[in-house]
Amino acid sequence: MSDQMLAAVYYGPRDVRLEQRAVPRIDTDEALLKVVSTGICGTDIRIFKGEHTKYPRGTNRVPGHELVGDIVSVGQDVNGLTVGQRFFLAPNIGCGQCSQCISGNNNLCADYDAPGITYDGSFAEYMRIPAQAILQGNLIDIDKDLDPAVAALIEPFACVLRGQDVLDIQPGETVLIVGAGPIGVMHVMMARLRGAAHIIVSELNPDRLAQVKNFGADTIVNVAEDDLHSIVFDKTKGVGADVVIVAAPSHEAQGIALEVAAIGGRINFFGGLSKKRPTVTLNSNLIHYRELHVTGTAACSTNDCHRAALIAGSGRIDFSKLVGARFPLRDANEAFRMAEEGKCIKVVLEP
Repeated sequence: MSDQMLAAVYYGPRDVRLEQRAVPRIDTDEALLKVVSTGICGTDIRIFKGEHTKYPRGTNRVPGHELVGDIVSVGQDVNGLTVGQRFFLAPNIGCGQCSQCISGNNNLCADYDAPGITYDGSFAEYMRIPAQAILQGNLIDIDKDLDPAVAALIEPFACVLRGQDVLDIQPGETVLIVGAGPIGVMHVMMARLRGAAHIIVSELNPDRLAQVKNFGADTIVNVAEDDLHSIVFDKTKGVGADVVIVAAPSHEAQGIALEVAAIGGRINFFGGLSKKRPTVTLNSNLIHYRELHVTGTAACSTNDCHRAALIAGSGRIDFSKLVGARFPLRDANEAFRMAEEGKCIKVVLEP
């Protein structure tokens, strides 16, 4: 193995440079992973645009946190890992001692680490696996028969699972999903698996809207042209949607979610708003008089990732159809542009 590797390094807004770097050195309690496949997600796009709070001015870091790879080196103090094993890495590494970590919600730890967020991530040929990730069970064994691009989608799917857990979708219900990006499509697929009778998807991007029908959506709504409120109540005979998932960072969509929900409906604000404008005006009387349940979920715990990996490995949901484009690492900037345009569901890099 060479002591040099190719990496896509963030230097500033829309300034990601391909450069040769030294392969990371590992301590005796760490491991080295050769990245096989890594996804580009909405968080990476925010990083690319210079909008992520963990990437202040002057940051030089390798992004990437949706990944699968093979172990190529193991520290002498590490037990249970073997060179050649393939793993998905659950990204959020909590402190392990706070109340959130102890309760299994390590994604809500105030002092967390994550690849591509607080330390160098997977947009490189190799990446270091820190000791805490190994000790806390963040490495999840993956069958090499599973398409690695599909395995890299375990992390966003784990986030979807977490969001749907609080909604408890029941067979026969109507589900409205706002946003037809990778997350929105996964919500469609999971809602269908849970038995939703009618799934409505709204979206502004016509390319994404055209694709989502193939993933289980019953009704698609281009909100630039059609009135979502009227369509939801028409499809539900005036009742409203039992479940509303706002899988887009939209102020307007969060307000509309309350308006189109049925009495007793459950709403999940899945997509976070920009930290520069985090507030939205809501008609709280709708929550009060309709007895709505409004929830929010953020990221995913390690346990969420383990459950998502089991579903991905079972074949119950075919994630391979979500992968619209695969790029070698040397074409990372082109991959970023395609992911930002949203002309295909999911873009992956294959270092």
